[in-house]
Amino acid sequence: MFLEAVSSLQNMMHYYVKQSSSSEILVRARSLMLIAVRRLEKEFHTILLENRKVMDKESILGWSSPRVSPPASSSTPGFTEDDRVHGNFISASGVAMADLKNIADTMIDSGYGKECARIYKITRKSVIDETLYQLGVGNLNASQIQKMEWNILEPMIRNWLHAVSVAIKTLFHGERILCDYVFSSSEIIAESCFTEISKDAAVNLFNFPEFVVKSKKNLSPEKIFRALDLYEAVSKLWPEAESIFSYGSLSPVRSQAVAAQVKLGEAVRMLLDQFEAAIQKDSSKTASGCGVHPLTRYVMNFLVFIGDYSGAVTDIVADWPLNIPNPLPESYFSKPSDDPSSEAVTEWLAWLILVLLCKLDTKAALYNDVTLSYLFLANNLNYVVSKVRNSNLGDMLGPEWITNNGSKVKQYLSTYERMGWNKATSALPQAEIAPEEAIECFRRFNLIFEEECSKQKSWVIPDPELREEVRLSLKRKLIPAYQVMYHKYRRAPRMESIIRLAPEDLDNYLSCLFSPAPDTTNTSSYEPSLQSSPSHL
Repeated sequence: MFLEAVSSLQNMMHYYVKQSSSSEILVRARSLMLIAVRRLEKEFHTILLENRKVMDKESILGWSSPRVSPPASSSTPGFTEDDRVHGNFISASGVAMADLKNIADTMIDSGYGKECARIYKITRKSVIDETLYQLGVGNLNASQIQKMEWNILEPMIRNWLHAVSVAIKTLFHGERILCDYVFSSSEIIAESCFTEISKDAAVNLFNFPEFVVKSKKNLSPEKIFRALDLYEAVSKLWPEAESIFSYGSLSPVRSQAVAAQVKLGEAVRMLLDQFEAAIQKDSSKTASGCGVHPLTRYVMNFLVFIGDYSGAVTDIVADWPLNIPNPLPESYFSKPSDDPSSEAVTEWLAWLILVLLCKLDTKAALYNDVTLSYLFLANNLNYVVSKVRNSNLGDMLGPEWITNNGSKVKQYLSTYERMGWNKATSALPQAEIAPEEAIECFRRFNLIFEEECSKQKSWVIPDPELREEVRLSLKRKLIPAYQVMYHKYRRAPRMESIIRLAPEDLDNYLSCLFSPAPDTTNTSSYEPSLQSSPSHL
């Protein structure tokens, strides 16, 4: 009724203005209008204050996806049965929003839109600022962030990743809906209000990723995954942010979001280059017992996680191409792709693995025993193939890559067996021999077999399946031929003092080979040029 009376008063004033601008009735009407506007201002402010929690409940406590359209009361056009299901929250917020809209419409029609907007800006801006403060992203300072140690900054990044999603999808989205709804009768006022309450906070929110990548002391290859997390977050939120901050006056928000994405992409690209350079420069020693080298573990763990970010890395490579010798050997890159940027990432992965394997070749050459070198290469390449097969890298590099390199593992093992055990197999007769010759065969075989077992007792094959495969292969090569000679000549004269090993002993000796000690499966001591694992693991 009061709003209708104000509208009637406004209409009457328009009438008397046309009749006489100095009419006593008009002067009286203007006084009444000022009184009415003051009351409307007070009521508008009161509704905003009293319903802060009602209208903020979804954005602060609900932490759910924002509604596509503004909630409404049962007396507001557009109210649906779905709204009723949500109970008092929708009803209370709908009543408040409807009242705010009606007051705003009346004040705008009466020429007091600026006064209404001023109250709205002050009240709702404080809501945004307080909510962001509660989310832990209220005041992000560049100089402070750039001076932070990683153990302090990294939890802030995790918090920001969660907070930015809530802020964009719920807080700013909800405020845009509320603002557009309340000031639906004036797009200019709606834009002015939303810009005033959101611009500074949103720009500050999107400043954070850029502040992080400007912190040079915290930029190293193992930190790349947090940079990729930030890049993915900004990329995924960009369509919604672009829609929410679509007003021309909010272009600084859109520009900052784009700038954050660009800076993150540049940082990731730089860290990828640093990662490759670190592999090239690595000068760590060989692994004890010819097991999997710490460099191999680190590089492959790194690449596996890069594979989990294939979408983001593909986008980054499309904008900042990687430097790769072209063309790569066909055996290292043979999977076609219709997407040039996706193919570029795959080729880069294949190239980095090739760099790693070349580095491992140089480390293998440091072993004094060539046989040990081949077992070292087999262990490390098998680890690489296993990591590729059991991760997204398998889909990226393709089955042919896995097959080709799996065959190389077998070739390395075949060479190891030939060089390490050929003397032992050669000591076993391939045809009928005299008992006197058998004595010499047993002596030679015993000596060679025991020497090899003693020499290789510290050699390891970390992969259980591969370890058992090599054991079985050696048993098939040695035990059947030895068993024939053993059963044929064990009762011959003088053999009792010559034969020291039964076939079962060979089996037992070979079954004990290659088992890693409990502390050789982990490689926490590796620190020369790369950290032992990605920082967020």
